[in-house]
Amino acid sequence: MIRSEHGRPAGTLTRRGFTGLLAFTLAAGLSVLAPAPASAQASGTAQKIADHFASVKTMMGEFVQFGPRGEQTGGKFYIDRPGKIRFNYEDPSPMRVIADGKSVVIGNRKLKTWDIYPLSKTPLNLLLANRIDLSSKMVRGVKEEADLTTIVLGDKSVFGDSTITMMFDPKTYDLRQWTITDAQGKDTSVMIFNVKTGVPLDDKVFSIPYDEIRNRGRN
Repeated sequence: MIRSEHGRPAGTLTRRGFTGLLAFTLAAGLSVLAPAPASAQASGTAQKIADHFASVKTMMGEFVQFGPRGEQTGGKFYIDRPGKIRFNYEDPSPMRVIADGKSVVIGNRKLKTWDIYPLSKTPLNLLLANRIDLSSKMVRGVKEEADLTTIVLGDKSVFGDSTITMMFDPKTYDLRQWTITDAQGKDTSVMIFNVKTGVPLDDKVFSIPYDEIRNRGRN
């Protein structure tokens, strides 16, 4: 049976920190917008943006992440839709986050520990879907401004009070940021840059070492 493993030293990610780790937003300390309910016109425009984003099957780039307490890390990310993502944190952080379409794992290379979760039980699943349907019950709000279109998704029956907020450039339809807000209302902010789309990615990038995780679970 696979089970989660935890390291205890300061700075090591815990279960409570999971949703924060998986959050992407534009800059440190940025507050998540509270979008007003979407009008029919706004929904149509926002759906075009969401469709454009979902049509991008592969993506890679760099990020700078700011945690709820202002801690800062950076690294590279990779996306292969549907359901696959990887975050490689630069040294000295030992963390890796990998989703292979079924599971999400958080690995600590230094401690050789892993946490594993079903992808379907995390809001990240909405971001990595083949289509984002803004007419569905998962849409919590849409807000359009001159320089930003914000879409908030969530499903209380699956994720509780956790939500994912995606922010797009309304002119280019490019994703600027995303944020996962956990049930305690804590956000993590990350700026993404040097983004490339439509790039070939090897399946090995999203390979999860299940045997290693199982062996750790037996110890």
